[in-house]
Amino acid sequence: EFSSSKVKVCLSGDGGDELFGGYSRYAAAKRVWEVVGWMPAGLRAIVAQMIRVLSPAQWDRVLSVLGPVVPEYFALREAGGKAHKLAAALEAATPERLYKQLVSHWGVLGEAVTDAEELTSVLDQVERWPGITSYLQHMCAMDMVSYLPDDILTKVDRASMAVALEARVPLLDHRVVELAWRIPDSMKLKDGKGKAILRDLLYRYVPQELVDRPKMGFGVPVGQWLRHELRDWAEDLLDSTALKNEGFLESSVIQDKWREHLSGRVNWQYYLWDVLMFQSWLREWRSNAVLDRKICNG
Repeated sequence: EFSSSKVKVCLSGDGGDELFGGYSRYAAAKRVWEVVGWMPAGLRAIVAQMIRVLSPAQWDRVLSVLGPVVPEYFALREAGGKAHKLAAALEAATPERLYKQLVSHWGVLGEAVTDAEELTSVLDQVERWPGITSYLQHMCAMDMVSYLPDDILTKVDRASMAVALEARVPLLDHRVVELAWRIPDSMKLKDGKGKAILRDLLYRYVPQELVDRPKMGFGVPVGQWLRHELRDWAEDLLDSTALKNEGFLESSVIQDKWREHLSGRVNWQYYLWDVLMFQSWLREWRSNAVLDRKICNG
């Protein structure tokens, strides 16, 4: 809003992570597959079961003690949840499937949705991806066709348009995209850090200590809100009787997640938010449908 009072157009850096391998999960997924990819499926399943022996909360305590020994992806907050997500990913048959599991909230098919049936999409149809020659390229491409347009750019567009501000994304100019895709992986991911070529360029003009600071996101404390300010709203939408009667979602699974979240043992904010948005949409849709029928019936 402040920006829109001064200018009508702003520039956004979105697309840089997807084009130049910037997300920490790229390096983490690559390392995980290098470590476990050679294992037979049965052995990986055993490792996954061993990970699940500890709860996410217990893993949080263990990983906080290990500190710098663990990969940065698991040294972040909510590391226990990431460890359990890794357990599910280890059961993936291919590196592409492993990455899809890592970036999915409800990664286990049918865990939350009743009678779930996974539909194939371009994310699974590797044969439709000409020119993909490496695991890093595949991970970046998956995010380019899903996470970037469906999440990041959608939020930027809605937030900017809400205050009549035009947001432009120069890194997604087709010429930049084409150039980035021709740059070898070794110039993008170096020493476990992404966007290496952009960093090297920026070092010429900006002090390195300013470039290599920890990434600052724009996350909101949804987990805390669900335990306090939004608790009544959430409990109404997650009512077990309503979930069972609707028949779309697995009430027992969701209730377990909700109880664990309220206890503070595990932060299931992303999982629960998915469910809450669906429930909120469903209730709104049904209310409008009832209203429309009343209007039509005069």
